[in-house]
Amino acid sequence: MIRIAEIEVDPRQLAAYTALLAEEIAASVQIEPGVVMLHAVAHRGEPHHIRILEVYASRGDYEAHLQTSHFLKYKQGTADMVTALRLVDVDPILLAAKPGSC
Repeated sequence: MIRIAEIEVDPRQLAAYTALLAEEIAASVQIEPGVVMLHAVAHRGEPHHIRILEVYASRGDYEAHLQTSHFLKYKQGTADMVTALRLVDVDPILLAAKPGSC
């Protein structure tokens, strides 16, 4: 399952948001075997416009991810920071990475 999360953050809270996001992503990829990858990027010149490429082994793994303590901490901690959220389900065309590069 692949999704792109399009997130806008209150610019005044960007540093706090980024810290919580980094903590959540690190825990997810380390602890959850069904989380294949989470890559977060920001628009150049608009760092409060964030995009996250999320890849899960299955929809069930995604659903399980939503119930983890680290994800719930992130959602609760960033609730007042996020000004817009759009989740876009996408179909893979090609996903490739050099071993050990991610």
